[in-house]
Amino acid sequence: MQQKYIFSLYHLFAIFKIKSGFAAFNKNIIMKRIPSPLLTVLILIAGVACSRSSGPPNTSPKPDFRILGYIHSYSNLQADFQQVDLSLITDLNIAFINPDAQGNFPLNPEYANVLPAAHNKNVRVFFSIGGGSPPPHLEKLLATAEGRDKLVEGIVQLLDAYAFDGVDIDLENDLINAHYAPFVYKVAKAVKARGRLVTAALAKWNSDKIADSTLAEYDFINVMSYDATGPWKPDKPGQHSPYSMAVNDFRYYTETRGIASRKILIGLPFYGYGFNGAPVSMNYKQIIKDYPGSEFKDEITIGNGTLYYNGITTIESKTRFALDNGASGVMIWQLLQDSQDTKSLLKVINTVVNQP
Repeated sequence: MQQKYIFSLYHLFAIFKIKSGFAAFNKNIIMKRIPSPLLTVLILIAGVACSRSSGPPNTSPKPDFRILGYIHSYSNLQADFQQVDLSLITDLNIAFINPDAQGNFPLNPEYANVLPAAHNKNVRVFFSIGGGSPPPHLEKLLATAEGRDKLVEGIVQLLDAYAFDGVDIDLENDLINAHYAPFVYKVAKAVKARGRLVTAALAKWNSDKIADSTLAEYDFINVMSYDATGPWKPDKPGQHSPYSMAVNDFRYYTETRGIASRKILIGLPFYGYGFNGAPVSMNYKQIIKDYPGSEFKDEITIGNGTLYYNGITTIESKTRFALDNGASGVMIWQLLQDSQDTKSLLKVINTVVNQP
């Protein structure tokens, strides 16, 4: 009698149909053939077995938290793209793709290779227009209805030519003017009609010039929570991207401007600025190479000057703030400035995001 109720794991899994990590079972078979006490034990065993994974731990970003990285390639996008670990990001912004004087966006065979590779890793790809130093003719194109129409036409053509997931509008400084809103409306209407996304790179200091109705056109806003000071302000040395700036910027957009937190990405810099004789600018990769131990600091003394940046601890804190406050994610400027070793800031972000 007792022998009849001895089940091996083989019999157990014959009864349980394992599919997609969940156990679906035939209730009638189990209830008829196995006594209740033994059934309870077997279910507990199966639950433990199904919860164990024989594969490596998941180091990819959580699906509901975005890790967006800009890639700013000066010459060879495809070669630079090979440096990016796509398993550590959810979104990639190619910076910058700007039009010619007639409003046409250049086609580039590199895009035909980069986008499929990213899409195969479930990474969305955007192209960013504008930037801190856009071509002079961009302002002229934006200044007229005809020019704006031409730009929108070019944006749509580029989206369709390479299956970009959206366009990122990074218009700054004098380009945030009376022509900004009409341009954004036209872009949003054309791009969203194709099921694509429209995002913006914005800073708190210039967003006061933008109406709430214009900000509402964006699917996501990449907040540039850096460059509070820099070489252009030699009389104001200090941290250009403190933790407090990330917090204040987030609260400005979510509280003062009423934008849902799920649409906000907090910007993280992978570079630093120097004052009083220190190097004017250095990326994180070079900083930790030249100054061992600097990865856990936010500033280092170089000669009589100081270099300010974000080290591991600050990047951890900002990422945790984004998680805890329901932000859409974090944005990085830029991926090529990161190290490729265990001190990688991108890996630090992923570690924080994937903590239980």
